[in-house]
Amino acid sequence: MDNAHETALEAKHAGLDAKISAELQRPSPDQIKIADLKKQKLKIKEQLVTH
Repeated sequence: MDNAHETALEAKHAGLDAKISAELQRPSPDQIKIADLKKQKLKIKEQLVTH
């Protein structure tokens, strides 16, 4: 995997982490949204590991 692609995936992963944290700080976090964000984050992590 080229370095630019890996860097982009890492940035997306960090962005999703920030979105998850922000959602958890809300008075009534949307659990469905959190689960969706975590799934997206996991897919990116798998891409990073496999390439």
